Amino acid sequence: MDPGFTAEQDGIRRTLRELLHKRCGPEELRAALDTPPGHDPALWAALAEQLGLPGLALPEAYGGVGCPVTDLALAAEETGRALAPSPLLATSVLAAPLILALGTDAQRADLLPRICDGTLTAALGVPAPALATALALTGPQDGDWAGGGRAGGIQARRVQGVWRLYGEAAQVLDGHSVGALVVAAHTGGFVRSRTLLFVVPGDAVGLVRTRQTALDATRPQARIQLRDVRAELLGSEEEAPGVPEALSRAGDFAAAFLACEAVGAADRALERTVEYLGRREQFGRVIGSFQAVQHRLADVYVQIQAARSAAYYAAWAAGGPGGPDGRAGPDGRVGGLALAQALEALRRAAAEGIQLHGGIGFTWEDEAHLFFKRAAGDELLFGPVHRLRAHAAEAARLFERTEVSV
Repeated sequence: MDPGFTAEQDGIRRTLRELLHKRCGPEELRAALDTPPGHDPALWAALAEQLGLPGLALPEAYGGVGCPVTDLALAAEETGRALAPSPLLATSVLAAPLILALGTDAQRADLLPRICDGTLTAALGVPAPALATALALTGPQDGDWAGGGRAGGIQARRVQGVWRLYGEAAQVLDGHSVGALVVAAHTGGFVRSRTLLFVVPGDAVGLVRTRQTALDATRPQARIQLRDVRAELLGSEEEAPGVPEALSRAGDFAAAFLACEAVGAADRALERTVEYLGRREQFGRVIGSFQAVQHRLADVYVQIQAARSAAYYAAWAAGGPGGPDGRAGPDGRVGGLALAQALEALRRAAAEGIQLHGGIGFTWEDEAHLFFKRAAGDELLFGPVHRLRAHAAEAARLFERTEVSV
């Protein structure tokens, strides 16, 4: 592993930071959250046109930039610093890799070029609260998390050669505004029970989408209802056994992406706190000059740096064929461990920032609460932290008893 950045990576990070600084400041952020999609479409268009960000890690054959997924994960550190609300996570991290891995040639040729140029956004829809389970982040993909033939979940059946979906999914990231949905649905009954992925256009007949009130407003979520909706199978039924593996790999990369994003947010939260303590005075002295305050900030800094190292390693491992020891794939849970560490660092940096800001830190007008809600919201969606770590320990067989004969 080379710990240094390439010139291209430095260029991507620098350009992205400059663009977000101009287009996604505190006022622009709050204005975007109040719009129907929950993000600024003009900013999304700029990210696509100027940086090619939606297609950064997609092949050039489909109009992408062709960079490794490592570059996209590292770019997430900058979007995390700005808490930039955008469909990047839903589209380029969760949906696009599944289309690339499982889609037919025709489906890839139809969907991926439009994702790369930013004209099509997409989202992954699974029954709530099964997102972390579907992505194999907090445990094995055991059980009928997609529905299992019982009430709830999402069911798929074929009627006269046409697939129809019915059911409901909540906590679908950007599900209310995307142009296409990749939906996980259960089919086959008891004998041939399996989970398949389907592509559903955003304007499909019978599809009802409602934006939900989310703890983290910078991460818009939706509830989708499928009322006998016509859908297209992603790939073929012969590839159905590969669905769990594709979801696991998508989850491992998503965890690395989210870890880098959380590190960026934590770094910015600490930076804001240091700036404030450098100008706020108490008892005739700048607050930041008190040794007890400096100790607390130093502890946060060390925790962020440790989380950054873990996040970079997870990003590098997700971009390789198997990592340094073959454990970077779905069984290694490298991304899950990095995500757990990054979320803890973000939560602590945000909590310290709120407290050290004093009364203003608890108000809606200040930005401090947004960083805390990002940490709590991500943990609700992709965690919690203790389960991320427990799954990694199980995958590594850390607590298995071994008999030693003498």
